[in-house]
Amino acid sequence: MASPSDHSNSEVVYRRQNKGPPFKFLVPLVYAPVLPLIRLSLRKNPVLRDRLFTIVLAGAFIHGSYLVSDLYDAESK
Repeated sequence: MASPSDHSNSEVVYRRQNKGPPFKFLVPLVYAPVLPLIRLSLRKNPVLRDRLFTIVLAGAFIHGSYLVSDLYDAESK
């Protein structure tokens, strides 16, 4: 039987130290006020307003898809 000081067969688990907030989860806090500001500030230029709104909204959906796929990928391993 191995003694507690024998580390030859034990698994070493390294944990990553989080040194800051998870910025990838804080990005929606930027999208939330930006979308209405685009609609309000570009009222006089509807073509630019609609295109910019669509691009930012598509970026938000792509970012959300990335986060969900990353989450499911991590859970499946």
